[in-house]
Amino acid sequence: MTQKSYYDILGISKGASADEIKKAYRRLAMKFHPDRNQNNKEAESKFKEVQEAYAVLSDDKKRSLYDQLGHENFENAAKNGGAGAHGFSGGFGGFENVGDIFGDIFGNIFNEARSGERKSNRATRGHDLLVGVKITLEESVFGVTKIINIQRLANCHECGGSGARKGSKPEKCKHCHGSGQIHLQQGFFSIQQTCPSCRGAGEVIADPCTNCHGRGQNRIAKKLSIKIPAGIDNGDRVRLGGEGNAGTHGAATGDLYVEVTVMPHKIFRRNGLDLHCDLPITFTSATLGDEYEIPTLDGKVKLKIPAETQSGKVLRLSGKGIKGLRGGLGDLFCTIKIETPINLDNEQKELLRKFDELLAKDRKKHSPLSRNWFNTVRDFFTKFS
Repeated sequence: MTQKSYYDILGISKGASADEIKKAYRRLAMKFHPDRNQNNKEAESKFKEVQEAYAVLSDDKKRSLYDQLGHENFENAAKNGGAGAHGFSGGFGGFENVGDIFGDIFGNIFNEARSGERKSNRATRGHDLLVGVKITLEESVFGVTKIINIQRLANCHECGGSGARKGSKPEKCKHCHGSGQIHLQQGFFSIQQTCPSCRGAGEVIADPCTNCHGRGQNRIAKKLSIKIPAGIDNGDRVRLGGEGNAGTHGAATGDLYVEVTVMPHKIFRRNGLDLHCDLPITFTSATLGDEYEIPTLDGKVKLKIPAETQSGKVLRLSGKGIKGLRGGLGDLFCTIKIETPINLDNEQKELLRKFDELLAKDRKKHSPLSRNWFNTVRDFFTKFS
């Protein structure tokens, strides 16, 4: 590592303020950042120097100690994680216990190892699972029971989830001493990596279970009966507690979530608790009025079509929608679609022409929509004349 002081590396004086240190660091970090200097080893080295210098000088405790010890002594103590730092306690005024200070600064390296040991064998709740099920609109309205097949992780019945053969148990990893992590020290920096021997588990299975091959869990197929409540909507989920993947080291099993997809219906469209449908009627029924028998989800009802009904008019049947999961009752909305006659013979066509001639005598009276539309068009073009 370079023998230049951290102040020289950042290009600042020893009495620089915290803001000056930060500004110098940002400027140099941007200048030497690897993303801006790809395949430039010199810039990469300088970037590391700048980061190391800032890590010390931006921390009041580390900076004060650095100023007391000097660059070389500080770097040597850092390499040893604080070991031997008591040797400097004789001539540094207020720093009578330099070793303790180094323990505070660099001790996190060893604390991480100890905490890693606690974490590696920590019980972990099993993962939740998500599966989908398709149902009809009627099933979503009235509820249904479905049988589903899932694949889930379960604790091995032979080893009880330990992964070790009966009569044996996992051993603490000798490489990482049970922490699941290894630490590589280089100068001031400590690099933490997953232990390659135990792959972060903190323990090694010397005699693995023959049933699960040391994994502690096996993937199994399971058939479940799920009750889907009435009123459920597309995208809603039903939760089955404890039917997810098994946890580790005795932790709780995850849950299973079943997401509902409501398939399209031939007649009805759902919007919340309301139902919508199209109702095709004849030109005569729309003109003179009529009564139609229409389907609902709980039987047939009669719908009265008022005389002079226009195409696109929406008629509502109150309370003929869906009863919600948490209360409430929707309506059924019928959109009128006036059907134009097709495949007319000559006699029918002639009668329609005569009928149209009769309407033409007072077109404004019989065609209010056309009158309003043409008036709007006329006013529109008037703007450009």
